[in-house]
Amino acid sequence: MAAEKLRDLSQPIDVAVLDATVAAFFVTGSKEERAAADQILRDLQANPEMWLQVVHILQNTKSMDTKFFALQVLEGVIKYRWNALPVEQRDGMKNYISEVIVQLSSNEASFRSERLYVNKLNVILVQIVKHDWPAKWTSFIPDLVAAAKTSETICENCMIILKLLSEEVFDFSRGEMTQQKIKELKQSLNSEFKLIHELCLYVLSASQRQDLIRSTLSALHAYLSWIPLGYIFESPLLETLLKFFPIPAYRNLTLQCLTEIAALNFGDFYNVQYVKMYTIFIGQLQTILSPGTTIPEAYSNGSGEEQAFIQNLALFFTSFFKFHIRVLESAPDTVALLLTGLEYLINISYVDDTEVFKVCLDYWNTLVLELFDAHHNSDNPAASVNLMRLQMPQVLQRRQLYSNPMSKLRGLMISRMAKPEEVLIVEDENGNIVRETMKDNDVLVQYKIMRETLIYLSHLDHDDTEKQMLRKLNKQLSGEEWAWNNLNTLCWAIGSISGSMAEDQENRFLVMVIRDLLNLCEITKGKDNKAVIASNIMYVVGQYPRFLRAHWKFLKTVVNKLFEFMHETHPGVQDMACDTFLKIVQKCKRKFVIVQVGEREPFVSELLSGLAATVQDLEPHQIHSFYESVGTMIHAESDPLKRDEYLQRLMELPNEKWAEIIGQARHSVEFLKDPGVIRTVLNILQTNTSAATSLGTDFLSQISLIFLDMLNVYRMYSELVSTSITDGGPYASKTSFVKLLRSVKRETLKLIETFLDKAEDQPHIGKQFVSPMMEYVLADYARNVPDARESEVLSLFATIINKYKATMLDDVPNIFEAVFQCTLEMITKNFEDYPEHRLKFFSLLRAIATFCFPALIKLSSQQLKLVMDSIIWAFRHTERNIAETGLNLLLEMLKNFQQSAFCNQFFRSYFIQIEQEIFAVLTDTFHKPGFKLHVLVLQHLFCLVESGALTEPLWDTATVPYPYPNNAAFVREYTIKLLSSSFPNMTAAEVTQFVNGLYESRIDPSEFKKNIRDFLVQSKEFSAQDNKDLYAEEAAAQREQERQRMLSIPGLVAPNEIQDEMVDS
Repeated sequence: MAAEKLRDLSQPIDVAVLDATVAAFFVTGSKEERAAADQILRDLQANPEMWLQVVHILQNTKSMDTKFFALQVLEGVIKYRWNALPVEQRDGMKNYISEVIVQLSSNEASFRSERLYVNKLNVILVQIVKHDWPAKWTSFIPDLVAAAKTSETICENCMIILKLLSEEVFDFSRGEMTQQKIKELKQSLNSEFKLIHELCLYVLSASQRQDLIRSTLSALHAYLSWIPLGYIFESPLLETLLKFFPIPAYRNLTLQCLTEIAALNFGDFYNVQYVKMYTIFIGQLQTILSPGTTIPEAYSNGSGEEQAFIQNLALFFTSFFKFHIRVLESAPDTVALLLTGLEYLINISYVDDTEVFKVCLDYWNTLVLELFDAHHNSDNPAASVNLMRLQMPQVLQRRQLYSNPMSKLRGLMISRMAKPEEVLIVEDENGNIVRETMKDNDVLVQYKIMRETLIYLSHLDHDDTEKQMLRKLNKQLSGEEWAWNNLNTLCWAIGSISGSMAEDQENRFLVMVIRDLLNLCEITKGKDNKAVIASNIMYVVGQYPRFLRAHWKFLKTVVNKLFEFMHETHPGVQDMACDTFLKIVQKCKRKFVIVQVGEREPFVSELLSGLAATVQDLEPHQIHSFYESVGTMIHAESDPLKRDEYLQRLMELPNEKWAEIIGQARHSVEFLKDPGVIRTVLNILQTNTSAATSLGTDFLSQISLIFLDMLNVYRMYSELVSTSITDGGPYASKTSFVKLLRSVKRETLKLIETFLDKAEDQPHIGKQFVSPMMEYVLADYARNVPDARESEVLSLFATIINKYKATMLDDVPNIFEAVFQCTLEMITKNFEDYPEHRLKFFSLLRAIATFCFPALIKLSSQQLKLVMDSIIWAFRHTERNIAETGLNLLLEMLKNFQQSAFCNQFFRSYFIQIEQEIFAVLTDTFHKPGFKLHVLVLQHLFCLVESGALTEPLWDTATVPYPYPNNAAFVREYTIKLLSSSFPNMTAAEVTQFVNGLYESRIDPSEFKKNIRDFLVQSKEFSAQDNKDLYAEEAAAQREQERQRMLSIPGLVAPNEIQDEMVDS
């Protein structure tokens, strides 16, 4: 094949053959030809000499695909090897690329026809500039500006290059360049901006060419966010931009530039200019978009350009108000303009476009929070009295100023409220009411922000909030505004402000709301309508546990209404009724076990008497939820005798069925093999698990009743599964019969695990249940064929060890013997098979390492090696959960072995291997989510060698003739060698500096982490990728701080999300 000769790069490449190979890959080739061409092109790309052919290829090919292939090769070299190339080669390439760009962009025809090629060359040039400028290409900006003045098309392209450069340095630099390099480039751009500024002003004042003006505005847009402010406010730039704003062709680009200026915030120095800019802008806007325009309608009927204008307008107003609203508040003549701007923004907020709404909502959230903070502090008695006396008039005046816009904003939030997670009933695209099948995360995020905003608005004026909500509810009752969406958004809004009002006001408000909703349910006809109203009643009552606790009659009415909904077969209604019942019971549980005024017996007793009738229309999973709810009630009963009586009555139906099945099985074991019976057994076990979830230790009498029979059924089903798989081969495990049997086994294990996990920490309970399981469960696991082993066995014993800790020490050898070897054989063949077993196996190992460490020390060296190999194998895994479990387990092992008598022996065997493996996963880009734990392991290792805890050498004294002064010196040299050989593109000095930095910063976690981040960027392993995982820890700390703030504001954390025990006695 002619293409094979392309591999010989000792002479100039045959461009015609390369063209044909590229064409075979992209256009003309058959499947086989494409595969062969792909292999050759990959090999060429990987060849380090290939880039020397790039100029030859570009000069001799006419094919655009070939040009792009050559530029791809060049881009790789610039990214990863540029600094290692000889100076003359770098300069030659730089000059060639510059010349081609000038040549193509100096001619209007070639500039237009080869636009894509020119754009790619521009990107390549900017990649070179990032390396060489300012130190090795000091004249870059003057050269560019000088070239721009030679022709309008070159000027247009120079603007594109300038924009690319700004974006590379300011927008995409995080994770691509070291902190030092970013700083250097920013300073250079800043100091040389004068030339760029003059060029832009010259173009905007002198040129009539539309494309050039547009690319100049586009380039300016990229620079405005960071240039010194004098260039904007002490030059004609701002007024030039305002002149362009009314011209339709430039309106959107100009508006983007003005938005960047509006988003700048450097104190009060330029306030006068900002007021002037805003005043001129509003004047111009009123002629473009008159204040009476119905913006949502105009948007839905507008062209793409007009819709972009509304989006940009939202961005402009939100940016300007975010930073400069105070200036507009301060003078009477600008207050009117400010209110006009807010009116525009409220109208834009009604536009039916998610992105536009997000922009507006973000700002409303910020403004309302700011107003609320001032209001909150003025109500706060802890605030300094003198300070408040000074600020109080200001706060009241400001609240007064915004009272009208805030009232309109309440209307907006109520009418556009997003759907909360608890609501399961939705309208599909055909207008039918159905059960939601998938959560929409964007909607949930939007709900969270809207809920927060509405709570602040409610705090600012409870009466207006209440009035608007009740007025809208009346319009639902009267039929004036009756529509599913209107009722939904209103009820979601009512539910979302729970906890924000004073209790007496909330009680008064809710009495009216619930009464009206129940009336609406009675008077409205139609199944779909009733389903929507039911969904809203359930959502609202579920959000107000405080109200329900204080009003027994309402609580009883609501729960009976939920029982009514449990017979309603419309999709989603029963699910939501069961979910809401559980939510209410968890917050009001004590109310159901005491005799209320006017009642003969506690509600729970009444409920248990009618239990069969209440659940008769529910699906099995809904019955399980119901049992968990009733279990929660029973758990709240303080008298143990009553508790046992209630539990007995609750479990009466499943126990009767269980006794019947076990009785039949004693006559004939074949009875248990019937699929209908297996399903019934599964259902009974699931019902028990649900009750155990909420009852904990109180479930002891019930589980003791069925425990041994349950284990016998487990063993029988387990043997059946093994026989089926042995006889029927691997496909037998996929049959419905085997799946059903395994479901019973899993549920048995889950029930035991749930009970032991929820029960109080009483070792005698653990011992009572663990001993029989050694034979029935553990020995069974070891005997089974791999496909018949349940991963839940591993998680059950992990739970037992986490729960009963060191008391399980004597049982660990038996657990090890039963599960260790046989599970390892299942999971170490590849990374894919038995994913559940993998995760649970490492969780079990972690529990043993944490609480039963002495058992690990007793392992033979072969067994310990197996453990260590499996841990390394775990953190190499690309499945995040498995890798993290492995890393956490490794940290436990390192800490425990360091404090044990076997410290030297362990680290001599494994220190180097662990360090090598951690560096491998740290730098391979597949394991970014583990970054935090990788750093912790390395930090532990570096602290260990410096701590003096290791008293014996880590190196092999038999094979290393040179005696190192200490372990720290050995590890330092070893690490430098390891990284130098792994990253030949880095100099020895860079690697040494990094390793020394690790030693110096080992005590300071944040400095240590920063060092590693910079190394990853320098090594180029992490460029041009999403690097947010490298910053995950900082993000988590920020989230916790935010949660603490939210907890301090009434209503901001929903009542159902507050974990502490709510007093409901």
